[in-house]
Amino acid sequence: MISFQSIEALIAGQEIPARLARHPAAMVEAVYRHGGAIGREIIHLPCAERLMLLARERINRDAATGVSTPSGLLFIADELTCGRGRFQREWHAPKGGLWLTLVLADTMLPEYARLVPLAAGLACCEAVRSFGAEAGLKWVNDVLAGGRKLCGVLCESFTSAELGEDYFLIGAGININNQSFPAELGATAVSLKEILGRDLDLPVFATCLLAKFSWALGLLAYDEAQRLAADDGSGVNLPGSHLLVAWRELSDSVGRKAWFGFDVQKNPQYRAEVLGIAEDGGIILRHLDTGAEIVEHSGEISYLD
Repeated sequence: MISFQSIEALIAGQEIPARLARHPAAMVEAVYRHGGAIGREIIHLPCAERLMLLARERINRDAATGVSTPSGLLFIADELTCGRGRFQREWHAPKGGLWLTLVLADTMLPEYARLVPLAAGLACCEAVRSFGAEAGLKWVNDVLAGGRKLCGVLCESFTSAELGEDYFLIGAGININNQSFPAELGATAVSLKEILGRDLDLPVFATCLLAKFSWALGLLAYDEAQRLAADDGSGVNLPGSHLLVAWRELSDSVGRKAWFGFDVQKNPQYRAEVLGIAEDGGIILRHLDTGAEIVEHSGEISYLD
């Protein structure tokens, strides 16, 4: 069976092997082993209203029969008729883009579980960069190219009604070959086709994205495993987060000035400079009016510059 490493090498030439070469071979193997369940079952639909809803229904249907929904289950639709993002914002999801929801069993310690949204954003950003787009991450997990939104990610928690099992639902929408956007999104959204000037093969892109999800989520699980193996209770010399190192490398947020708000579109709360990303995934801000340093763990930012 072809490995995720081989898929990445075929798609991205020598760039991906060079990146993986920074890590010991044993670590790379372990990371992909941790992320190996991604895409273990794939449900493809020509059209759907909302994939998050289908994922919840599937989890509860399985639980009603005493069965656990497999971690790594993936729903993909060619188009969505009622896509939603944060705060039920409408998500334009026509044919030509890639619209998916990934079901992931929540078995992580809380301090690692809270980094799942960053891992999802990292996977999407690395996928679009593999095809030649200069893209960066805006906290928490928006993927931007030239200041315009190329990809959005929505992460939710869900507990099955019958078995009480916890899951992450990771929804992602990537503008790939679709170029027509509603008037209100025309200045803020962009597609890969517009950036690269050519159509992309959607199945090939989806395969690459699965490899990236396997790597990013596997990296998070690897970090947790390393922490558990090294933690003797003293809290001394514990290993750092490989995931956060990778996320910071692709972030375009640090040094930027931005509005912060829980729902920043409707209620921006204060203006701040982004200083960095904390080890727990929170964003470190300096309030522009008071100079106070603040760490926010929920909410969103909107760049001022």
